[in-house]
Amino acid sequence: MSENLSSNNIENDDFNPVNEDRDYKDLINRLNEIKSTIASIEKTIFQ
Repeated sequence: MSENLSSNNIENDDFNPVNEDRDYKDLINRLNEIKSTIASIEKTIFQ
């Protein structure tokens, strides 16, 4: 079972600070949504 783990798209391998910044902001937003969801579930469970 041999898999090629290297990227087939060279374009994605280039460092792009704009994309990295956008990805970071998207990640922070998603983590905040998860945090909010967990807080809501905890309120429901521990009422």
